[in-house]
Amino acid sequence: MMLGTQLLAFMALLAPLGSCSSKDKPDLEKAHIYAVSASTVSDRDSLNDNITSTRHNAITRAVAKASPAVVGINVTEIREQRIYDPFEGFDDPFFRQFFGNQRRGPTTQKYKVEGLGSGFLISPDGYILTNDHVAGNAAKIIVTTTSGKQYDAKLVATDPIQDVALVKIDAEDLPYLTLGNSDDLAIGEWAIAMGNPFGLFKTNDKPTVTVGVISNTGVNLGLEQGKNYRGMIQTDAAISSGNSGGPLLTANGEVIGINAIIHTTAQNYEGAGSIGLGFAIPINKVKTIIEGFRSGKKANRNFGSLGFIGQTLDDDIKQYINVQADDGLVVTNLYRNSPAMASGLQVGDVITAIDGEHVRSLEDLNSILTDRKVGDVVTFTVLRSEGKMQLKMQLPSAK
Repeated sequence: MMLGTQLLAFMALLAPLGSCSSKDKPDLEKAHIYAVSASTVSDRDSLNDNITSTRHNAITRAVAKASPAVVGINVTEIREQRIYDPFEGFDDPFFRQFFGNQRRGPTTQKYKVEGLGSGFLISPDGYILTNDHVAGNAAKIIVTTTSGKQYDAKLVATDPIQDVALVKIDAEDLPYLTLGNSDDLAIGEWAIAMGNPFGLFKTNDKPTVTVGVISNTGVNLGLEQGKNYRGMIQTDAAISSGNSGGPLLTANGEVIGINAIIHTTAQNYEGAGSIGLGFAIPINKVKTIIEGFRSGKKANRNFGSLGFIGQTLDDDIKQYINVQADDGLVVTNLYRNSPAMASGLQVGDVITAIDGEHVRSLEDLNSILTDRKVGDVVTFTVLRSEGKMQLKMQLPSAK
């Protein structure tokens, strides 16, 4: 049975309508947007030890603590659809004698798409984290809290490639979650997923809670539907359509990730339920993205050509190159005066890693570089006949 990849926002098509106007975005120049946990590994170890000892345990306490800060998000996007001229192709003189010159040319029609997802408060004054694929293109955002109150929200900033968005509601003294340390996770430790699957939040103003374990860390899914998912946290805690943007928590209620994507056997969003393969964006990566939002420095990923052509190493190619490598990307062509040539790359080199991240194919290379910015200096690990070497290259800007 084939597995498909599904972003978790749940979208529904409605009748064509006009666009909505946007409001001014709030200022991000604040001393603190979010709170970071000060807990230690030993704190989490003791919590995990007592989870099964009583009915009211670490998980139930974490859920009670986190639930008030989880929100449901309803969005309206305005999209455009191209409408083709029904008389296209009838410009031949033979047809004009019957139909006349009725060609109008292609037109566009605007229509609304309504969707839902999840989010969570990270400050008492209304900053909320979610996914770009939930709110990044929204003309209107409605946030519902566990009090049942609805707020018009503003999109503050978004990173479409990393699939992280920050929105804001105008309110004070709100419950909020603290951000943990996603670099300090043990595979097999408890994980809690919270959110708004299939829109259940709006039926009782409460998030859905599921519990599982950390199944894996550092999972590189690569580029999926225009998003770059690297270093992901995998969990078997059940997450489904509508869980996008919700928090993945440890047993002490700290956020370690933003639920973003699942693998499923479903063929569409409406049937995209959990089969135990869910993935969250690590919160440490999200912290870096938020700091970029605050500084106002937008990541420039409009790369120019690196100046080489590569091909995935296979058994046929291995017969023609004098390099001992199990996998990698073979350089098959170089362009003069290019960054690749300046770095020292040669035809026949096998690229096996970039900045220590394994490269098996052109898809791996593209995914790794999409995580970088124009001007970054990256290190290529290269195998050639005389051995392994490290070559540095500065990523160029498109001209």
